[in-house]
Amino acid sequence: MVVLENSKIKVSLHPVGAELQSFYRKDLGLEYIWNGDVTFWPRHSPLLFPIVGGLIDDTFSYKGKNYILAKHGFARDMEFELENQSPQSVSFILKSSDETLKSYPFHFLLRVSYTLDENRITVKYEVENTSDETMYFSIGAHPAFNVPLTKGTVYADYFLEFENEENSLRHTLDGNIINGTVPYLQSQQKLPLKEELFYEDAIIFKDLKSTSIAIKSDKSSHGLTYNFAGLPYMGIWAAKDAPFVCIEPWCGIPDSENHNQKIEEKEGIIALEKGRKWAVNWSLEGF
Repeated sequence: MVVLENSKIKVSLHPVGAELQSFYRKDLGLEYIWNGDVTFWPRHSPLLFPIVGGLIDDTFSYKGKNYILAKHGFARDMEFELENQSPQSVSFILKSSDETLKSYPFHFLLRVSYTLDENRITVKYEVENTSDETMYFSIGAHPAFNVPLTKGTVYADYFLEFENEENSLRHTLDGNIINGTVPYLQSQQKLPLKEELFYEDAIIFKDLKSTSIAIKSDKSSHGLTYNFAGLPYMGIWAAKDAPFVCIEPWCGIPDSENHNQKIEEKEGIIALEKGRKWAVNWSLEGF
């Protein structure tokens, strides 16, 4: 485990998946990240790469060959190398290997960096294409946040507050595949939390105007703000009746039921030319 710390926050990170496993506000005595209780969901904040969500039959094709790749890709289950570390920052790297090439035919270097600043942690994803051809990938975050956050409150006391008033469709799932849309956010800036919101799986948006979402409660002055400019898709999810909510900004999207399974034609896919780098940031602020 790697620990970063400043006067306000203490963060714990695991080399497997370069996963954020604790974001603790020391002066408030508040832990924001879900503890990974296997009763509900054994993860904390997995990294989604080189795909986001599911593929039709867990399969994509490239240059006439089919590849099997499970939901959300392999990075979350692989051990990253510790590249650099200081008291308030760290970077991990994952490189393509014989193992990854079996399910994903591109050479790459994936760097994940964490930096503390007062009550904020900033996370940077950087992808370098080390192939001799254009690389196609998606990437996304999947952090789970404790709800309720403070003693004396319950799940239904909390709501998600979008940066802007939103009018957005929900893209529905059949298993891991998007199969339709329904009206959802209608001139709304707040989404009240309740367990049954997630009984039909994740809530997926493709067109939010907001680049931040806060977890708040009218019964507590404490919460969290998640900033995700540059990640255009959003999933919101929780395991059934679990005391957490996942806010998942993505650069990528699950397959739709009519997709032809060619990775270079996949919705939301990023095409990165050989030798080039691509990066995006997100950040959390606990209050």
